Formats: sequence, C-alpha cells, structure tokens
Amino acid sequence: MRVRAFNEVAKCIVLAALLFGGVPAQSAALGAAGTTSEPQSRAEAFYATRFTRTPSVEEMADLGRKMFFDIGLSTSRRLSCATCHDPGHSFAPANGMPVQRGGTRGTESGLRAVPSLRYLQNVPPFTEHMHDVDGDDSIDQGPAGGRTWDGRAQTMHDQARLPLLSSREMANGSPGLVVAKLRRASYANAFRDVFGAGVLDDADTAFKAALLAFEVFQQTPGEFYPYDSKYDAYLRGQAKLTRSEAHGLALFNDPTKGNCAICHPSAIKEGKFPAFTDYGYVAVGVPRNVSIPANRNPNFFDLGLCGPERTDLKDREAYCGLFRTPSLRNVATRRVFFHNGAFSDLRQVVTFYVERDIHPAEWYPRNADGTVRKFDDLPSRYHGNVNREPPFDRGAGDKPALSRAEIDDVVAFLTTLTDGYRR
Repeated sequence: MRVRAFNEVAKCIVLAALLFGGVPAQSAALGAAGTTSEPQSRAEAFYATRFTRTPSVEEMADLGRKMFFDIGLSTSRRLSCATCHDPGHSFAPANGMPVQRGGTRGTESGLRAVPSLRYLQNVPPFTEHMHDVDGDDSIDQGPAGGRTWDGRAQTMHDQARLPLLSSREMANGSPGLVVAKLRRASYANAFRDVFGAGVLDDADTAFKAALLAFEVFQQTPGEFYPYDSKYDAYLRGQAKLTRSEAHGLALFNDPTKGNCAICHPSAIKEGKFPAFTDYGYVAVGVPRNVSIPANRNPNFFDLGLCGPERTDLKDREAYCGLFRTPSLRNVATRRVFFHNGAFSDLRQVVTFYVERDIHPAEWYPRNADGTVRKFDDLPSRYHGNVNREPPFDRGAGDKPALSRAEIDDVVAFLTTLTDGYRR
C-alpha cells in the first residue's frame, strides 16, 4: 500500500500551493536553513498561482507520476524523466554511462552524471553562507544547498523545469512547447480534472501546474524517501550490523580515519534520520573523464559552482571546481560516481579518497616529461580549492588513512544504506 503521510517539508509546499496565498519566508518549502539567493517574490509568485479547482495531494502526485514516465514530453519522444531516473535503480540511471543522452534526436550527450532523485526532500535553497554545522550557528560552512550538482535550482519545481527545457535533455525550447505536448497527452483530461477545465488554455498557468505536480510527486515518501535500509533498521533497533559493517561505520565516522561523516553525517539529528550529506560544496580533485564528449576539448572544464551551467557565480574563483556533496544513500547501487562519472566501482572510490595524494600516478595521467598531472580536470590556478582535510592530508610515502581491509569494511557499511532491506 502506498505511503500517504508527507513530512513537514511536503506539507508546507502542498498547503502553500493549495491555499494559493504565497509562502512565508520561514516556510520549509523555501528552506528555513540558510539564506536563499532566490527572491522571495519569485517563490511566492509560483505558489500563489490560482487554479479554478483546488487539487488534492494525491491527485497531483498521481498526475506527476504520469508525466514522469511520459516520453512524449521530450522532443525526441525517446526520453522521459524515468529514463534517467529509473525507479528500479533508486531514481538514478540504470546504465553505466558517465553522462546520459538527450536532445532533439536523443543523441546529444550531457555534461554531468545524473544523480538520484531520492532523499532530496530536505535540501535547503542555495546559500553562500550556511550556518548549521552540528548545531553551532556561529560556524559558516560556506556554500550549501540547492538542487543539481551546482545548486542552481532552488526548489523541486525549479529542478523539474531544467530537464524539460535543456537542449541536452528533453529539448523543449520553451514552456509553451511543453504545454502543447500536455494538451496532446493521453492524460490531458486528467490534467484538467485535477487543476480545472481551462488549465491547459494558458501556457504559463499550465506549465506551473505541471511543475507543481512533479514537485508533489517527488515528495511521495514511499517512493522517494522510504528510510527502509538496513542502517535505518539499525537506527531503530530492529537490526544488527555485522562486525565488518559496524567497523566500517566507526571508520566512516572517525575524523582521523575515513572522516567521511564530515560531509556525510551519519547520525540522527533533531529527530531526523540522516540524509548522508551536509548539502555543502567541495572539490576533491576527481580525475578527468575523457569519455565525456565535452571533455575531448582540452580547453573545456566543468567548474561546478562557477560554470558553465551556472553563471551567476562565474567570477567567484574560490568556488571553481566545487560540486554539491551528494547523499550516500543507495550509493552501492550506483553504476558511476562523482559529477563526471569518473569511477564505476564503489571500492575504487573509497580507495581514491585514501590514496589520492599518496599514489597520484594511480589516478592521474602523466605529462610528456613523465611527471604526474594531478587534478587534471581543473585548471592549475584553481588547484588551491581542492580539499586537503583528512584523509586528503597525506603525501607520497605516507601511510594511508585506511588499510585495504578497512576500505573493505567501509564499503560493507555503505551497502547498508541501500533501500528495501528485509530482515
């Protein structure tokens, strides 16, 4: 039976939408944690849109689900949201391609690996100054929040807008083209039943209704944040970790060993189960993935917060190379890792973390003179932005923070974060 109860974030969004009275500045729908760069009036304008019929949460979720699986919303008629966000793979890609294909013919390659849509319900809007580190509001975490790898989408409806209009994805050149497809969809009458008979007559109103339906659907708990992994059962006292898993958790949390929890908090906080991300931004010096078509141009660099997809922070050099820390939930089911899909094996990822600076030749190419070209996916002037906290605090000849056996235990722990655990 589908889970019907929505958490507080979803309630705020849905109530704001249904009451059509805008949303308060402190609303969880806008993200109470941190200062948002999105003007309040923009969000209020979206949620204040009036429809001739007040839809229910269930109706909007069901409509959003229909649209999510509709290839007809793409210009190529080959791509739906579910094509890249497969429910059978934790709403991440089912294949092992570093980037997915879309565009008008379905052959255009993207720039970044597609993340999972699970456990995004509490992501705050983007802010350059997050003050919520272990409950200490005096600490400025720096940039945090926002959806996508560079945080340029402030809300779920903003995130839903991006693939619909992107030339590399569903390739609709305007909201009007999306609405034209909705008018021809098999569920067009259902769309009218939900929002009112004339909702598809006005392109702006219809597009907002579609984004709202996507937003509500993506907050369906049983599908997008079930909290039913083995680790969740462990936190509830309903399961025990194996010796390897328990040791892996200890190493994961230990600031002198894995130090993973510094960016991927693993503890219950204020009664909330962990999302395994602090929503912050970090540059870890991931090797360049030459299999991405855009990377075949040696002058092209994906710099995350400072471009090319995001343009408002292009002059902030301290942000270049920083990408938002993803949730580690369901990480063991992923086929590729990091923003550029450079790695395809979870153990390899953990090994990279502990050996990046100890054995750089294992991870990076060599120059013509035989020297190692470290951080080759980042211009040299931004190398100072690369993270140096443990386990990145070592150099050639040093002992790695984790042994091979300890790496195995950390990987064993990470497998406990996979949804769908049954005792």
